[in-house]
Amino acid sequence: MLAHSHHYMIGTIVNTATIVAGASLGCLLKKNLPQQYQKAFFQVIGLFTLVLGMQMAFKMDSPSAALIIIFSMIAGTMLGEYWTLDNKMQSLGAKIRNRLGLKHEQFTEGFVSGFLLFAVGSMAIIGAIEEGCGTNPSTLLLTKSLMDGFSSFMLASVLGIGVAFSALTVLVFQGGITLAVYLIGGENIHPEIIDNISAAGGLMLLGLGITLLKIKRIRIVNMLPALIFVCLLVWLKITFLPNFR
Repeated sequence: MLAHSHHYMIGTIVNTATIVAGASLGCLLKKNLPQQYQKAFFQVIGLFTLVLGMQMAFKMDSPSAALIIIFSMIAGTMLGEYWTLDNKMQSLGAKIRNRLGLKHEQFTEGFVSGFLLFAVGSMAIIGAIEEGCGTNPSTLLLTKSLMDGFSSFMLASVLGIGVAFSALTVLVFQGGITLAVYLIGGENIHPEIIDNISAAGGLMLLGLGITLLKIKRIRIVNMLPALIFVCLLVWLKITFLPNFR
């Protein structure tokens, strides 16, 4: 079964390749890009991320969904703070930079920002689930690949080579979701779980947009455990309170 599962990850593999390609071109541009253009690119990416986050957050369209998302975000963020996930992610980026002998000061910022922008989104999660269910390749992931290629180009033109290395986290994150869905059987995943995961991911992308625009740095990585709480709470609601809206 595991040997066959790689056939379900074509979209994720293409997505990873386009991020690397876009980021590589962005790094070439960075060398010759004046500071004011770098700042303008950064603002565009920040605004794009805010809009994408709002669009996803609007999937929180009922009182029950709002309660689930709020509780999940609070509980998940507390757990992430306890586990210091953001610090661990920053340390991972720094270790990769040091291991490769890179001196780029913004490597870790590019690495973490790339992961959050490319992996924590409805297209990433739903597309990975689609491939786990047998849609091969996922049209959603192929569309996302084109978007991420352009976004990685712009982000890397400001933050550098760390954005290209974030493609590895996309491969692991999306590939892990696809493999998990493939193993448990995709027909067991309720659409309400996907919608609520997307809404929670949207709130995280709003936080990333605020961080990219230099308004305030929000430790979004510490919020990632909220996605687990969302799945658990939606499952409990569907199982025990199916009529609660």
